[in-house]
Amino acid sequence: MSCNSGNMRRNPGKVYAPDMTYSRAYDAYTSNPNFADGQTSRVPVTGAVAIGHDLPDHLVEGDTNAYRTFNTSYRFNEAELKEGGRLYMIYCGICHGGDLDGNGPLYASGKFAAMPANFKDGKYQAMSVGTMYAAIKYGKNLMGSYASQLNIKQRWQVIAYIKKIQSENGGAPFTMGATSVAKDTSKAATAPIVADAATAKHK
Repeated sequence: MSCNSGNMRRNPGKVYAPDMTYSRAYDAYTSNPNFADGQTSRVPVTGAVAIGHDLPDHLVEGDTNAYRTFNTSYRFNEAELKEGGRLYMIYCGICHGGDLDGNGPLYASGKFAAMPANFKDGKYQAMSVGTMYAAIKYGKNLMGSYASQLNIKQRWQVIAYIKKIQSENGGAPFTMGATSVAKDTSKAATAPIVADAATAKHK
């Protein structure tokens, strides 16, 4: 039925679902009569969070009191801390140094008049994680913002890496590491539970 009968069949046939074969979709950045503003490209729904992304942090630039109390529930395993170290070396090490002592290649070259922050110094060992986070997000003094280079989780990974090194050099105990709950392998924990006397009788 899809072709003409006879010796010559030049009709290609019928399309079962023409709206799928010949798409009616609108290309991005083209006009679209289906929306009031006539635009095909849409902004995200207010309050929506893309898959794989974090909720916004709601920090306001310049609110130092909020910085000091800001924290995270992220806890990182060894692999994630290692990734934090890698990110640190890419974005931070050139100024703050591979040893976190402020003696990075840029300062050692004489291009900076002032030494970048020495994270092993007591002042920075006592600095809150929220203040560090704000410095990464908004920048501080001569340091620019790294918000476009590091997403929320990556910022915390870098901070966790710094805090881990600080804890090994006289700083406060490290609290951003992932912990696993130890399994109770005692006999009492593994013994079967008898529901009632009737069940016990049949066993």
